[in-house]
Amino acid sequence: MKVSRQFRIGSVLVGRGAPLFLIAGPCVIENSRHCRAMAEKIKSVTAEVGIPFIFKASFDKANRSSIKSYRGPGLSEGLEILSSIREDFDVPVLTDIHEVSQISAVAKVVDCVQIPAFLSRQTDLLLAAGLSSSSVNVKKGQFLSPWDVKHVLEKIASTGCDQILLTERGTSFGYNNLIVDIRSFPVMREFGYPVVYDVTHSLQQPGGEGSRSGGQPQFIKYLARAGVAAGVDGLFMELHDTPEAALSDGANALEMSQLGPLLRQLVMINKIVKENEP
Repeated sequence: MKVSRQFRIGSVLVGRGAPLFLIAGPCVIENSRHCRAMAEKIKSVTAEVGIPFIFKASFDKANRSSIKSYRGPGLSEGLEILSSIREDFDVPVLTDIHEVSQISAVAKVVDCVQIPAFLSRQTDLLLAAGLSSSSVNVKKGQFLSPWDVKHVLEKIASTGCDQILLTERGTSFGYNNLIVDIRSFPVMREFGYPVVYDVTHSLQQPGGEGSRSGGQPQFIKYLARAGVAAGVDGLFMELHDTPEAALSDGANALEMSQLGPLLRQLVMINKIVKENEP
């Protein structure tokens, strides 16, 4: 099996031979105070466990189910908040982009730009992300097979960018449900880039509550263990201190107090797997 290359996202080394890493934070920036508090809490837990951490939060959720749903503070205010977190807490930062026009401003602030799953085949967006100064994390579309992702990777790589993460977040399975095929992890690792497992989004139930998505967070620990056992390079989790009050994706977020115990288990599983990997 081809093993992914190594590169750094800020201070975090990812890929071949690197420790299991975590991309985590609230789904959307609710306000500066909450976002900073979450960054501080996650950094404290991950430092104690000994797992590298990249902070994530969205300045805009452009694909909410309802027109009435909260989208975020917008580009200008959102980037200001993310910049302060990056500087004050000394952590790499990741956020979504939705349009080519956003990339220049976003790339000046974050260490990794993220292509949302619904936009993972948008050629112009992928090329512009590859030409930015940031690493690129591509969420695999819910409509894509793992082997079809090679075309997405080739688009970004054609710009000369080789700092690419590929993130699995589940595949559409009937209505209001997603399923994760564990075979996708070794398949996608064959492309030579680090593979991340977005545990919490794969337990989302899109539109499952009518005007918003539902979720099954009670299964997070089980799927996280399975992903790490399958050899993923990193994990992606949406976290919240009070998921029931979250302004976006609270139904599938991991409650903050559960993070430490889960990460300790995952680090142990990863050690066993990677020590015995060919």
